[in-house]
Amino acid sequence: MGSINILVVDDEIRMRKLVKDFLVKRGYGVLEAENGEQAVEIFFENRDIHLVILDVMMPLMDGYQAAAAIREYSQVPIVMLTARDSERDELRGFDVGADEYITKPFSPGILVARVEALLRRSGGGRRELVESGGIVLDKTAHEVKIDGQLLELSFKEFELLSYFMENAGIALSRERILNGVWNYDYFGDARTIDTHVKKLRSKLGEKGDYIHTIWGMGYKFEVSK
Repeated sequence: MGSINILVVDDEIRMRKLVKDFLVKRGYGVLEAENGEQAVEIFFENRDIHLVILDVMMPLMDGYQAAAAIREYSQVPIVMLTARDSERDELRGFDVGADEYITKPFSPGILVARVEALLRRSGGGRRELVESGGIVLDKTAHEVKIDGQLLELSFKEFELLSYFMENAGIALSRERILNGVWNYDYFGDARTIDTHVKKLRSKLGEKGDYIHTIWGMGYKFEVSK
């Protein structure tokens, strides 16, 4: 369990220590942040955070804003802590992507139990790997390696490659790719995919040839035999 890291975010030092102590006793690694802005910075600097515990009322950036910023790029489980217990506040927490909403004061034991339940549902911190033709895509760490060498990709390039590899051998229209990677609420030109594919192919080097163009339709990821 020691390989599972949890980010604890609260502007109250005593609260952070209380939560940290209970998590450490259970064998988890703990990172700390004292406000939402710092939390977002730490989250994106560390590729190995498996769950976030966020207080709502914090300076610089509150918990709702921090959760929304993290959720825009990651499906990491988020637990929100708050002194507010109104239905409106709770619904707002779920609207920004929280998985659990716990009101203060709370039992640390219950918090840990909720954390462990979320980790079980999300895979318990186990790595989710997709491998093909010498490309290893680590969805948990958000990393790509080619023949053992780390490859730097933008978020959308990573998502695009992930979508291609998970649908290997399937002819994908631009509209389907747009829906699968950019989601249905993107209103731009589907041809934006061509620009991203061009950049992705360039970064993949010779393995960029795995992404085949289907003229008049879209693309297909297929490893050459």
